[in-house]
Amino acid sequence: MKKKDIKILLVDDEPDILEIVGYNLSAEGYEVITAKNGMEGVAKAKKKKPHLIILDVMMPEMDGIEACEIIRRTEGLEDTLITFLTARGEDYSQMAGFDAGADDYITKPIKPKVLVSKVKALLRRLKNEEQEVEDIFKVGEIVINREEYKIINKGEEIVLPRKEFELLALLTSKPNKVFKREVILDKVWGNEVVVGGRTIDVHIRKLREKIGDDHFKTVKGVGYKFVL
Repeated sequence: MKKKDIKILLVDDEPDILEIVGYNLSAEGYEVITAKNGMEGVAKAKKKKPHLIILDVMMPEMDGIEACEIIRRTEGLEDTLITFLTARGEDYSQMAGFDAGADDYITKPIKPKVLVSKVKALLRRLKNEEQEVEDIFKVGEIVINREEYKIINKGEEIVLPRKEFELLALLTSKPNKVFKREVILDKVWGNEVVVGGRTIDVHIRKLREKIGDDHFKTVKGVGYKFVL
């Protein structure tokens, strides 16, 4: 998908943010749509069907959390990428955002070039979501072979226990996406056995030892994500 075909909806009640962020994203070649509050944002999301929505949290008429919840319940927008852009960095507001269905969380102030880089990272998920799940795929320098339950990292073959492999395959299926603990438990362990959150922590620790600590990030109170 070409940049000019990618639609980004920017929702913020600060005119300066709309102007500066909108300008930088437009300069990258994206189609940028703006809205000044959550209510207008929801209306434009339904009409324009953007690929990515950047939402402020604190806004008049309807805040970002409520707007995100409505968007997630709207037919045709269930899988739209949503990230919050806000000055509120407290853990509780981040958790509220993820609970509402957000994919990521960006704290301002942020330099325009850094924000554009984060947007590019988010949009890379579109490629993963548009493709069928392949038996063999590459993420960075890591090759994942689902057929043989085998990993090749920087040319070196690594054999992982089944659950470690499935956890790595899940996290790498959408780089930079935060997977909630309950989602990880459902996707990796399912109804096989009753396990707790500590089980995930142990498996993440083992993957960090074998693949590299920098690739696995903890989002406090929410879950984990794989980063390149």
